[in-house]
Amino acid sequence: MAFSIGELSRRTAVKVPTIRYYEQIGLLPAAPRTDSNRRLYGQAEVDRLNFIRHSRELGFEIDDIRELLAMSEQPQSSCHKVDSIANSHLAEIDRRIASLTTLKAELARMISECGRGRVCDCRIIEVLADHGQCRTEHRR
Repeated sequence: MAFSIGELSRRTAVKVPTIRYYEQIGLLPAAPRTDSNRRLYGQAEVDRLNFIRHSRELGFEIDDIRELLAMSEQPQSSCHKVDSIANSHLAEIDRRIASLTTLKAELARMISECGRGRVCDCRIIEVLADHGQCRTEHRR
């Protein structure tokens, strides 16, 4: 059963421009077209696009998704590389959580030191103007 790009979008909750983008960068194979130049899709594209969407929701980068898709086409291969990609992504998430935790603590400290008076005496403005007044290193 073949269906349009709009139907593929409805079935996968991926917007039409994103589907076109994924085709353009090769994550989704170019769809065959009708004589009137309409793209036609099937269940294989639904499954692949669901995989891509879910991977993006989990924060995987496009290049990692490309590798994961390629490996999924070799089901008898070792999943060592898949584990490596997932572990690398997990380490990056841990790094970002630690960074956000530091940022949260610094911002909470700035807010707690605010006297809620006038802007000219505002501790938040002072600290934002001078990174040296921060107690933690949180540059990106």
